[in-house]
Amino acid sequence: MSSVIFRVYQGLGRLAAPFLVGLYKFRARQGKEDQSRKGERFGIASKPRPAGELIWIQAASVGEANAVLPLARQVVQNGSKVLLTTATLTSAQVVEASAPEGVIHQFVPYDTRGNIKRFLNHWSPCLAITVESEIWPATFHELEKRQIPLIIVNGRMSEGSFTKWNKVPSFARSVFGTVDCVLAQSAQDGARFKQLGAIRVKATGNIKFDGQIPECDPAVLDGFEGQIKGRPRWLAASTHPFEEVEIAKAHKALKQKFDNLLTIIVPRHPIRAQEIRAQLEQMGLVCALRSQNEDLTSATDIYIADTLGELGLFYRAVPIVFMGGSLTPIGGHNLLEPAQVGCAILSGTHTQNFSWIYRHFSKEGGVLLVQDSVDLARQVEHLIFNPEDVQIRSEKAKVLVESGRGALAATQRELQQYLPVQRASAQKG
Repeated sequence: MSSVIFRVYQGLGRLAAPFLVGLYKFRARQGKEDQSRKGERFGIASKPRPAGELIWIQAASVGEANAVLPLARQVVQNGSKVLLTTATLTSAQVVEASAPEGVIHQFVPYDTRGNIKRFLNHWSPCLAITVESEIWPATFHELEKRQIPLIIVNGRMSEGSFTKWNKVPSFARSVFGTVDCVLAQSAQDGARFKQLGAIRVKATGNIKFDGQIPECDPAVLDGFEGQIKGRPRWLAASTHPFEEVEIAKAHKALKQKFDNLLTIIVPRHPIRAQEIRAQLEQMGLVCALRSQNEDLTSATDIYIADTLGELGLFYRAVPIVFMGGSLTPIGGHNLLEPAQVGCAILSGTHTQNFSWIYRHFSKEGGVLLVQDSVDLARQVEHLIFNPEDVQIRSEKAKVLVESGRGALAATQRELQQYLPVQRASAQKG
C-alpha cells in the first residue's frame, strides 16, 4: 500500500492520538462508551487470546452484528474461535447476549497504526472479515503487512461513498487492493468495489435477508397486547434526533381523527430517552418510558420503548411500522426484520444505506416512502382506516424477504477456502 495520501493518513493518525483520547472521554460522558473497557478502543485487549485458530470479524453496529452471527456460529462449529469486534454499546450488548460459546467480543480499536499494531500483536488472527462498509485504511495496511487474508462480506458501497473514494483514486486503489476478496450485496456494489481497486469480487447477495425473525416472549406479547387492546396504534422504530419531533407532529395530526391513538417510539439509542421525553412533553404530549416501568394508560400519547432486544415484541403488537433514520440524512435502517414479521412498513426518503432494498420494496409495494410529517400522518391515517391494505402490504413484505434468501449459504460457500480448518481438511482429503 504505497500512496502519498495513505502516508498522510498515517501521519494524521499519529497526530490525532491525543485527540482520540479526548473524543473517547467526550463519548463516555454521553454514555456512548463503556469506561471499564477503555483500553480496547486503543488496541489493549481485556481478555486473553484463546489457543488455536482465531478468525477476526468486524461489524459496526447492531444490524451488522446480528447479520454476521450465523457466520460466526459456523466458524466455531468448524473448529476455530471467533473474535467479534463492534463499535457501539448496543451492539456489544447484543453480541454478549446472543453469541455462542467460542465467540469473544471486544470493542474495535480506533484506526491508527499504533492501536492496530497492539491489537494484532495480541490477537494474531489467521483471517480478518469486515462486514458491509467497514473500510479502515490503517487496519487494512497492517493486515497486508502481516499477510493476514482480508475478506469483506455483505459488501456495500453506497453512491455517496463511491463518489468520495473516486475523488482519491490512488488512495482508493491502495486501500481496496489489499482486500483478498469482496463478497458484495449486489452486482452494482461489486462493480463499485472493483472500480475502486478490489481485485477479486463476487456478488453473493445480502445476508440480512437470511436473518432470523426477531424473537418475542409470547407471555410478554399477550400482556402488552392487553394493555393496548382496542387502541389505534403505530410504531416508529430506530429513530434519531429531529425525527421524534416529526413523529410527534404526525401523532398530533392523527389524534384529530383517532382520539385514543397510541404512538410507540423505539429510539435507535435508548440513552436518549429522557431527552426525547422532554422534547415531546414540551409539545403537550403525555409520555411513558418502558425502561422505568411507567404505566401505559389510556392517557398515554407516546410510549418510549427505551429498551434493547424488544423490537420483535413491538413488530408483532403493532401492524404499522415507520423505519427511522430516513427523515434525516442518516441513510435508513434495515426494514427486513419488520418485513419478516409481517408489518406494513413506511419510511422517509433518506435510505441510501439500503438503497437497493428500499427501491426494490418500494417498487413491489413492500414499503411506502413519505416526505415529511404531513405525508407520514396521511399514510398512517390511510392504513389505520384500511386494515385490508395493512394485510396486503404485510404479505408483500414477507414474500419479498423470502424471495431474497440464499445469500448466507452463498457467502459461507465462498468463505470455505479461507477458513484454516477447512483448508486443512481439504488438503488431507
